[in-house]
Amino acid sequence: MGRVALVTGGSRGIGEAISKKLQADGYTVAATYAGNDEAAAKFTEATGIKTYKWNVADYESSAAGIAQVEADLGPIEVVVANAGITRDAPFHKMKPEQWKEVIDTNLTGVFNTVHPVWPGMRERKFGRVIVISSINGQKGQFAQVNYAATKAGDLGIVKSLAQEGARAGITANAVCPGYIGTEMVMAVPEKVRESIIGQIPAGRLGEPDEIARCVAFLASDDSGFINGSTISANGAQFFV
Repeated sequence: MGRVALVTGGSRGIGEAISKKLQADGYTVAATYAGNDEAAAKFTEATGIKTYKWNVADYESSAAGIAQVEADLGPIEVVVANAGITRDAPFHKMKPEQWKEVIDTNLTGVFNTVHPVWPGMRERKFGRVIVISSINGQKGQFAQVNYAATKAGDLGIVKSLAQEGARAGITANAVCPGYIGTEMVMAVPEKVRESIIGQIPAGRLGEPDEIARCVAFLASDDSGFINGSTISANGAQFFV
């Protein structure tokens, strides 16, 4: 049995592709989900990957869920903090609850996911922390002040964890996807989708598998000297 990898939001979209890729590379994968029991059951049936239900916005639920994963599968050595939500609105119309929901899931959720596994990684002198940020955390986006703030904050988490974990053999890195052909993006009106693609020099949406391959590299032993870095996978839409 290979190293144990935890992927939050790992049963759908980009998370599903990450879970499958890590499994194919020999990891024992645990995928979390927040609420769609039917989708999670289908995912497990199709892949054999165990799914666990908890809300990453809640620390106690996260800690309890992680303890159960480790009891079932063994110590978690790779964490992919992928779970995220959007609650879009122009800033002048954004409600406090829209701000808080996104902050709690996308930013505090990363803390809640990494913090319980950090002591074990330090003790074992090995760990891989990979946070899925976003192009919109790098450049901002209209009607996404909340989302952009969290995804920018995620990059700060990674840079700080890298400095704290390096001597303990832990790396922390981020992937910033651009616009990816997930179910959510493909559901937008065709004219909107065409407008998005028109802004991408590559002339197409990214594929979930392309993000998964970035994550797999950062999880591997080959990436051991890469720490505190960001992979921008956006088809040349934005440079940092």
